[in-house]
Amino acid sequence: MILYPAIDLKDGQCVRLLRGAMEAATVFGDDPAARARAFVAAGARWLHLVDLNGAFAGRPVNAAAVEAILAAVPVPCQLGGGIRDRATIEGWLDRGVARVILGTVAVESPALVREAARAHPGRIAVGIDARGGRVAVRGWAETTDLAAVELARRFEDAGVAALIYTDIDRDGAMGGPNVAATAALARAVALPVIASGGIASLADLIALRDTGVIAGAISGRALYDGALDLATALAALAAPSAASG
Repeated sequence: MILYPAIDLKDGQCVRLLRGAMEAATVFGDDPAARARAFVAAGARWLHLVDLNGAFAGRPVNAAAVEAILAAVPVPCQLGGGIRDRATIEGWLDRGVARVILGTVAVESPALVREAARAHPGRIAVGIDARGGRVAVRGWAETTDLAAVELARRFEDAGVAALIYTDIDRDGAMGGPNVAATAALARAVALPVIASGGIASLADLIALRDTGVIAGAISGRALYDGALDLATALAALAAPSAASG
């Protein structure tokens, strides 16, 4: 299971939100590129980047910070937030983002997701952000009647690289991930599923890994607060899992 350290960007700074609320942002530094370098120095093989302002604005806002990160590290980065048209997708891929994450448009413009996935195999992911099992869009400001599993199944044959499942009620709350819901989603579709939201400890990561069906996990606040040591976590995840015997 791949561990993706998260760098959430608001006004050019590294922040973490509580359950997606922009007004509940905790700032963890004003040099995102330095944070990225530190994660890579600790052994990270991927980084997960989010343009929080962009998610609300519907267009890239923290482009300078993202570009600084891309220039600073040699590992692949996936990026979400405000990516809602083909030009923005192409622009980020051309600038070196390894994988773009499409959330709102997966609900509102599914044809765009399919087109992008066909044009860029392995470089398009779908972000499924759910509150009470229902998909939320536009920076989590609006909750739809669409079930997370239903949205996931719509893209099973689209050629997307992965699904990133965020339980909004757990995000930034340090209360543990929704292992059961994430594993259920992973079992319901034939696509890699990456868990996001609530990871607070090494035990949480091990629980996700030991489901045997979750391909990755995104961690933010636990790494910033020191509740989770990245190098230790990466070493633990590299060890054989209990599920594998």
